[in-house]
Amino acid sequence: MARLDGKVAIVTGGVKGIGLATAKAFVKEGAKVVITDIDDQGSAEALQEIGDNAIFVKQDVSQEDQWEPVFQAAEKAFGPVNVLMNNAGILSFNNAEEITDDVWHKVLAVDLDGVMYGVKHAIVHMKAQGGSIINLSSIAGLIGISNLFAYNAAKGGVRMLNKSAALYCAEKNYPIRVNSIHPGYVHTPMVDAYPEKRKELEALHPVGRLGEASEIANMALYLASDESSFSTGAEFVVDGGYTAQ
Repeated sequence: MARLDGKVAIVTGGVKGIGLATAKAFVKEGAKVVITDIDDQGSAEALQEIGDNAIFVKQDVSQEDQWEPVFQAAEKAFGPVNVLMNNAGILSFNNAEEITDDVWHKVLAVDLDGVMYGVKHAIVHMKAQGGSIINLSSIAGLIGISNLFAYNAAKGGVRMLNKSAALYCAEKNYPIRVNSIHPGYVHTPMVDAYPEKRKELEALHPVGRLGEASEIANMALYLASDESSFSTGAEFVVDGGYTAQ
């Protein structure tokens, strides 16, 4: 199949985890992809795993001045960008009583500001020819989790930012769709960095396991493709039943 033939995509946080799985799925379905990450360690291996039609650009998504060069690199290498997957994120376990300024601002800078900058710049680059903006939120953007205070705030912000941007594009008659994905806990380096929490996290999901990065990538693939042409401002939950409880 070639569900993304002719499309050019940017995937932030694309060197590992959900970003890497998404980049692989996009290229397999015919897209040309730019993966970005703040750390270029592992970028060569990621590109080798993705295959042809992919390049890497180093980027800190929390810094607005690093966004325009990413779009320029994509356009120079492949042409106009049709898809942005705002995937880059960090996870920190903290609570409302003991949160520190440094942790709060660090989490929100990457997980919320980074998405905002991506949406802002993608609209500028996509409004003429159209496209799909995919924002990775979380179940933490839908429900409260007591030990994810800053992450809850960031991902809840992504959920509502997503809706506002979708309505804005529709009102402006820009042919841009903006949707969010809300995964449960997924096997990624970010989650697997806490092996002591593995059994506890698995038990939270009625299906009895964590998700796989490829399962989230499949949802991103749908949203990147023209199959989702009537979806905008929507929330797509991929959580093993977590939020059904």
